[in-house]
Amino acid sequence: MRVLVVGAGDVGSNIAASLDDDHHVVVIDTDPDRISSITYSHDVLAMEGDGTSIETLRDAGIERADMVIASTDIDETNIVVCGAAKAVSDPFTIARVRKTTLFGTWTQSEGAFGVDFMVSTNLQTAETIVRIAGLPGAHDVETFADGLVRMAEFEIGSDSPIAGETVSEADRFEALTFAALLRDSDVIIPQGDTEIRDGDAVVVIGSKESVRAFAGSLSPEPTLEDAREIVVVGGTDIGYQAARLFEAEGLEPRLVERDPGRARELAEQLPGTLVLESDATDIDFLVREHVDDSDIVVAALESDEKNLLVSLLAKRIGVKRTIGIVESGEYVDLFETVGIDVAVNPRLVTSEEITRFTRKQRTENVAMLESDRAEVLEIEVDADSVLFERRIQDAMAGLPAAVVVGAISRDGELITPRGETIVEAGDHVVVFVDTDVLETVIEAL
Repeated sequence: MRVLVVGAGDVGSNIAASLDDDHHVVVIDTDPDRISSITYSHDVLAMEGDGTSIETLRDAGIERADMVIASTDIDETNIVVCGAAKAVSDPFTIARVRKTTLFGTWTQSEGAFGVDFMVSTNLQTAETIVRIAGLPGAHDVETFADGLVRMAEFEIGSDSPIAGETVSEADRFEALTFAALLRDSDVIIPQGDTEIRDGDAVVVIGSKESVRAFAGSLSPEPTLEDAREIVVVGGTDIGYQAARLFEAEGLEPRLVERDPGRARELAEQLPGTLVLESDATDIDFLVREHVDDSDIVVAALESDEKNLLVSLLAKRIGVKRTIGIVESGEYVDLFETVGIDVAVNPRLVTSEEITRFTRKQRTENVAMLESDRAEVLEIEVDADSVLFERRIQDAMAGLPAAVVVGAISRDGELITPRGETIVEAGDHVVVFVDTDVLETVIEAL
């Protein structure tokens, strides 16, 4: 497939890196430094030019393009790119936008703006926050098989109850599979005697109940269902969307916004949220409003530095868990080290959603882990699959070692896979795969 990516920032670069192994990727950007950087870092054709220009698109081979992905930081530019592409050819177009108003307009009018698929950065980020908030200690959470199967990634610290245990010792949950350990740059497919170490990230796949129970065994923090108090700091669009989604979960969050006009606006739009007009970086306010009793504080202010400050203040007064927006990807690890329990990067969330969509042409659902070091796929089994009417242990003998069948959904029921389990036609199989062998596994399954 020939893919044109317009915009070589964090989003475009991540998308190009995810696609360059299997597709012919052309990246367009107006910044010569970005073009130079991506030329040396990825196996793509990089061109300096204006993606809204039909001449530039023609130079990039728009007539032969199967897909155009507009991923600049400007919503209107991305929409114009898609419209220009449709004017001279008929590729599948994907646009990244921040404004949820534009996304709302697009969803109500099929094909609006010449965009075939649109990703709302702010909404995707808010959805990610709510998913992560639902499981204590989780750094990544996805659902599969119409919600029957859940995948989650947990960081293991030195004080974790399973640090130093073997996988067999830690495996105390009926409908749970330990799919992988992510250790430094290695992806480890665990055996029963594999030791879980401090610093590992553990990926588990199983029923919603088992994954929740596993999360509870790692941390005393409450799940979203048990959370008594959630505070969203910042009336940005991400903050508003997060509060709205928490309301949809039956919760009554509090939202802190400094600007009086914006606070009034949010109070009208969020009937289930208590909106407080104040500066959340004022520790006296945090103490006075008993923010220290909160189970979760979400920092969604307009700058990374303010989000870090709010998170540090929240932890200082006793808040159990903080989730913060970090726009600069290079700060994510640093901020998680010094004060934010989970840092969510909107650009990474967006690039993963776009890449996930391109993958879903061949699978039912996809989740990417650790910047696409590994993926979890949902695949419906048919007669062409290597799993069809075979025991899992027999089918896996012909596949790379870096593959784990984590769960099976059959007629709306969850089956925890074992070596003797026979896979049937129509089963939805949730599989962990190291991206180094992704194409081989997808072809076989």
